[in-house]
Amino acid sequence: MYREEDIFGRSELLVGREQMNKIGGTRVILFGAGGVGSWCAESLIRSGIGHLTIVDSDSVSVSNINRQLPATTETVGLVKVEVLRKRLLSINPHAGITAIQGVYSAETAESFRLNDFDYIIDAIDSLQHKTHLIVAATRTKAMFFSSMGAALKLDPSGIRVAEFWKVRGCPLAAALRRRLKKNTPPAKKFLCVFSEEVLPNRGAQAEQRPEDTSGYREPPVAGQSVWDKRKARINGTMVHITAIFGFTLAGLVIRDIINKAE
Repeated sequence: MYREEDIFGRSELLVGREQMNKIGGTRVILFGAGGVGSWCAESLIRSGIGHLTIVDSDSVSVSNINRQLPATTETVGLVKVEVLRKRLLSINPHAGITAIQGVYSAETAESFRLNDFDYIIDAIDSLQHKTHLIVAATRTKAMFFSSMGAALKLDPSGIRVAEFWKVRGCPLAAALRRRLKKNTPPAKKFLCVFSEEVLPNRGAQAEQRPEDTSGYREPPVAGQSVWDKRKARINGTMVHITAIFGFTLAGLVIRDIINKAE
């Protein structure tokens, strides 16, 4: 078995041994292991995070292959978090990786013991569950980062980081703000990864799947987009966008650990 100091030698060369020890001792929980979350998990483990919990309820489907790390023609039908855990342990066998096949919701929130973690990362598609996680996570001592919508985008140079209330041009962020203002606002500020780019679907009419929460429904008013978990539309997505979203979330974690240590 390879030693951790051999695996992360180039990282230690950049940031130093003390910083790598801090990174290795950090506990992270990641909600969502899809197009954004799976790449975030890979980046966290390759960066030296020593304790990672990944939460996702889905199994790999063939439609995941174009953008999700665990998805190949050989893994279709397998539990997504288990496939991802196996891959992450092949990168660093010393890492403590917990895979939970489940859904974060108001009913299950307490079971995740959010206060046990140093960082909470949101890569959830569901508007309802995402809203609840934002409120719950910002009430903990953990640092919280969130991904906004990564679909309908092609330009990687448009991907940005901003405080949640300053995110502009993202239909998901706008829908979240409406819900949070109406109900319970976040307890503290937090950073989001987002892009203002919103392209139209140019392919065949997207399939309507009421149980899917990854898209947004276009209302009759021209030029507006609204996220609706009851009638979601499947939107086009490219891997270079979802991966950069995920890598950026992981980068926020690593930079924060280093900045705090310094």
